[in-house]
Amino acid sequence: MTLPAAAPFTRPLVLGSTSAYRRELLARLRLPFSVEPPEVDETPLGEEAPGPLARRLAAAKAAAVARRHPAAIVIGSDQVADLDGEPLGKPGNHANATAQLRRMSGRTVIFHTALSVVCHESGFAQHDLAPVKVRFRALDAAEIEAYLRAEQPYDCAGSARSEGAGIALLDAIESDDPTALIGLPLIRTSRMLRAAGLRVF
Repeated sequence: MTLPAAAPFTRPLVLGSTSAYRRELLARLRLPFSVEPPEVDETPLGEEAPGPLARRLAAAKAAAVARRHPAAIVIGSDQVADLDGEPLGKPGNHANATAQLRRMSGRTVIFHTALSVVCHESGFAQHDLAPVKVRFRALDAAEIEAYLRAEQPYDCAGSARSEGAGIALLDAIESDDPTALIGLPLIRTSRMLRAAGLRVF
C-alpha cells in the first residue's frame, strides 16, 4: 500500500507590527499570517542617524516577536524620515505635522524603510534597508493646512501619505521598491521570505 506523500512543513508567518499600513501591504502577497505588536522602545540612541535607527528598530521588532514564536518566520520593519541627517518621526498631532511639512517644503527627504526577517528555530536572519528619495514641492501654508485637515496623517513619518492625497505634495519619488514608502518594501520582503523557505506562490 502506498502512503500519500506528507505535506511539506510550512512555518507560520508573523508580522511584528502595530501598523495597519504594513498589515495591508503584506496581505497583497496572499499569504496567511498573524500580527503581533513587538512592544519595542523606539527612542533614538543619542545622535543615532536615521538609517541605522530604522535598521536597529526593524531588527529589534523582529527579534522581540521571534522570541515569543521561535518556530515562526517573523517580519519586522521600521521607517524613519531623514531631513539632512536629522530623523523625523511620526508627528502625532496637527501642530507637529504642520511644522514637519513646512520644513520639508521644497526639499528632498530620504525615507529609510528597514526590513528584518528572522526565524529563531532555523537560525535564519536577513536584514535590508530600502531608501526612498522624495522631493517635496514648495508648499504654502494654506495647502499644508487643507491637506492636514483632509487626511490627518499624524501616524505617518514625514506627515504625508503618498498612497493618498499626499502624493499631490510631491515633485518626485525615486525608489527600487515602490511600496517601501508606504511602510513595507514588498520586493525585498518576497525575496527574504523565499530565502527563509516560505513559498510565495
